[in-house]
Amino acid sequence: MIRILLVEDHEEIWDFLSRRLRRRGYEVGLATQGQEAVDKSRAESFDIVLLDMNLPVLDGWTVAGMMKQHPSTSQVPIIALTAHAMAGDKEKVLAAGCDGYHPKPVDFPQLVEQIELLVARPATAVQG
Repeated sequence: MIRILLVEDHEEIWDFLSRRLRRRGYEVGLATQGQEAVDKSRAESFDIVLLDMNLPVLDGWTVAGMMKQHPSTSQVPIIALTAHAMAGDKEKVLAAGCDGYHPKPVDFPQLVEQIELLVARPATAVQG
């Protein structure tokens, strides 16, 4: 079973995503703040991280960098979830250490496809 760490501070979004992901057979862990995400990713084993880039206090950009710099999480693929859909935003999240990019609102079938591709080939960036 694929284990996903969902990092999202908006209850409506994490509730929607976690329910749909669980129905698809994924195991979902939740973090609602950046430091909580870093701590959980180091304490537990996840196959992939879905990371909101606009978190309060410790933002997703910082979280992605911390995860990619730590030996226990450096190989875990990260998909950035962001409302930023401007030109260059995809490149910015990939440069920050994310392996994939998915704009909000979430296109669930496309997100599942990205998850499956990244978990199957963690070294390959999947562009959303």
